[in-house]
Amino acid sequence: MTATIERPKTNASSSNPLLEPWTLPLGAPPFDAVRTEDFLPAFRVAIAEGKAEVAAITGNAEPPSFENTLAAYERSGARLGRVSRLFWSLSSAQSDDALRAIEPEVSTMLTRHGTELSHDPALFGRIAAVWQQRKLSGLSEEQERLVDMSHRGFIAGGAGLDPEAKKRFAAIDERLGQLSIQFGHNVLAAAAEWEMVIDETDLDGLPDSVRGAAARRAEKRGHDGRYVFTLDRGDVEDFLGFSTRRDLRERIWRAFVGRNDGGAHDNRPLIDEIVALRGEKARLLGNATYADYALEDSMARAPDAADGLMMRVWTPALAHAKVEAAALQALIDADAAAKGEPAFRLAGWDWRFYSERIRRERYALNGAAVKQHLPLDSVRDAAFAAASRLYGLSFEYRPDVPGYHSDVRPWCVTRAGSPVGLLYTDYFSRPEKHGGAWMGSLQVQETLDGTVLPIIYTVANFAKAPEIAETRLSLDEARTLFHEFGHAMHGLLSRVTYPSQSGTAVARDFVEFPSKFMEHWITAPEVLRAFGVPEPLIDAIQCADEFGQGFATVEFLGSAIVDLAIHRSTEEKPDVRAIERATLERIGMPDEIPMRHGLPHFTHVFDGGYAASYYAYLWAEVLDADAFAAFEEKGDIFDAELAGRFRDEVLARGDSRDPMISYRAFRGRDPDETALLRARRLVS
Repeated sequence: MTATIERPKTNASSSNPLLEPWTLPLGAPPFDAVRTEDFLPAFRVAIAEGKAEVAAITGNAEPPSFENTLAAYERSGARLGRVSRLFWSLSSAQSDDALRAIEPEVSTMLTRHGTELSHDPALFGRIAAVWQQRKLSGLSEEQERLVDMSHRGFIAGGAGLDPEAKKRFAAIDERLGQLSIQFGHNVLAAAAEWEMVIDETDLDGLPDSVRGAAARRAEKRGHDGRYVFTLDRGDVEDFLGFSTRRDLRERIWRAFVGRNDGGAHDNRPLIDEIVALRGEKARLLGNATYADYALEDSMARAPDAADGLMMRVWTPALAHAKVEAAALQALIDADAAAKGEPAFRLAGWDWRFYSERIRRERYALNGAAVKQHLPLDSVRDAAFAAASRLYGLSFEYRPDVPGYHSDVRPWCVTRAGSPVGLLYTDYFSRPEKHGGAWMGSLQVQETLDGTVLPIIYTVANFAKAPEIAETRLSLDEARTLFHEFGHAMHGLLSRVTYPSQSGTAVARDFVEFPSKFMEHWITAPEVLRAFGVPEPLIDAIQCADEFGQGFATVEFLGSAIVDLAIHRSTEEKPDVRAIERATLERIGMPDEIPMRHGLPHFTHVFDGGYAASYYAYLWAEVLDADAFAAFEEKGDIFDAELAGRFRDEVLARGDSRDPMISYRAFRGRDPDETALLRARRLVS
C-alpha cells in the first residue's frame, strides 16, 4: 500500500522553507510549507554551512580554549540539526514513497559529514588541547562535562585512528547507515503486506470495540462486510487476548513473531552484516567487542554489569513465569475435561488468552471493561493533569499551529504563565507510520546565546475509532501514552546551557528512567478514580498486576539478553542465529514465551540506538522503581517537595553532569535494585 502524505504542497519558489527561520507561533516549524523536494537541497546548503563554521574554529589563530573551540562547536551546525530533526521526524511518522526514496542518500550525506568532522585532525587537536587543560581552566561542572564527553565522542568516532583505519571506519559507518534504513523499510513492508481477513463467524470472544476497529480496517482495505487484523502490536494483542478461535490465534501469532525471518523482506542477511560490521568497528577502536564499545559511557559501564543485572532478575522471573504457565495449563486441562476432549499443551498463541481468563475469573479484571473507562482524550488529559500537579505545567491546545497530519495536536506548554515549550501529540496508527511509540525533538532547549525553547513530539499507534465514537485505550496502551509523555517531560523541562547536553541526550540506560517513572501515575488509584473506574475494578487492577509479571519480564529479558550476547561476539563473522539459539537454550527460555522482539524485526537494535543496550529499559526500571518508592514512603504520589526535586535534579539536568550524580541528588543515595523486584512482584 502506498501511503499518501498529508503535508500540504506549495508552489515552487526560489526560497527553501527548510532553510528559513521558524517564525510561526511558539517557533513552530512550517509543516504546511514543507515539500519533500526541498530536503536534499536544504541538506546540501546546511552541510556546507556547517563545514564553514568548523573551518572557522580550526582556522582560529588563538590558542584553543573552551569558548573558541567547545562553545563554538556547540554553535556550529545548528541549521543542519534543525533540518535533520525535521526530516527524520517525518520519515518515521508521516513518510511516503518519495521521502523513503531519499532516505539512503540523506543517511549517506549525514554519515559522511559526521565522519569528516570526527576525523578532522585540526578540530580534534583543539578539542584534545582543551580536554588536557580542563581541570586547570576554571570550568563549571557542565562545561567540564561537555569537554569530557565531546573528547570521548571524538575518540569513539575514530579521531585517534591512523589514516587507513579512518578510511575503513568511515566505510563501515556509511554501510551501517544504509543497512539500518533497509532493515526499517523491510519491517514496514512486511507489516503492510500482511493481513488476516475473517468473517462474522470468526469473531467469537472479541469485544465490540475490537470488532468495530477490525470492520473499519476492512472497509478501508476494500473488504466490506468482513474484518481485518494486521501485524500492528495492538491488533495482535487484542486478538490473542480475546479470540476463542485457537487456529486463528496461531495464524496471527506465527505471522507476528516470524515477520522478516525469510521471504521477500528477509532481514536475517542484513543482521549478519550489521553485527559483523559493528564488531569490526569496535575492534578498530581497541575494544574487544561491540558491547564493550557501546556500554563505555553507559551507567552500567561494562557488559558484565548489564548481564549480571539481567541474570539476577531472570532467575526469579523465570520461576514466576513457570508458576503462571502451570496455572494456564491447569485452566486448559479443566476446559478439556469439561468438554470431554483431550487437552493440548500451552503454546505461545494461548498465553494471552488464558491469562485474560485468569484475570477475569480470579481477579475480576476484565480488560474490555477497563478499556471502556479509558477514552484517549481523557488519558491524555490525565497525563497533563499529573504534570500540572507534579511540575506546575499547563497545556493549551493551539489549532493555529500547523502539524504534519490532521491527527496531530499542538500544545503550548507553560509554567506560571511563562512558555516552557511546544508539544505535538500524534496518537493514531496510519500506514505511513513506523510501528510502536516514541518521542522526539524538533528543537532542543538551550541557553547558549539566549533562550531556545524545546519543541517535542510524542507518537503512538492506537487504533482510531470512527468519528462518532471515542477512541478508547487498553491499560497497556494508556501506560504507553504516559511512558512517551515521561520522555516529553524530560525534553520540555530541560534547563541546560549547551544543546548537546539537552533533555534526553543522556546515557541510553538513563534515558528510559523518566519515561518508566511516569507510568506509575496511570495505575494510581486516585488517577483511575478520576476516570470513573469503579472501586472493584481498581482493586482488581492492583491485584491482577501480579499475574503476568513473570511472562512480561521473561519476554523482555529474552530480547535483551540475546541483544547483548550477539554484540559480545569476538568472531569476525558471527553466526547470529547460532548465538541466539545457544543463548536462549542457556537461559532456559520457555518455548511458549517468544522474545518480545525477534531479531528480524528488532528495530530498537537494528534501526535504532539500542544495539547492545536493550537492557537499558531494565536498568531504568531499577531507577524508576526506587524513585517512585520515595513518593510511596511519603504517602503522597504528588508530593510537591519530591516532585520539585525530581524536576530540578533529574529532568532539568540533561547530560550536564554524570547521571548517577543526578540520581543521588534526588534520592540521597544509590538506587536500590530490590525495588525493581518488588515492583515486578518477583519478591514478596
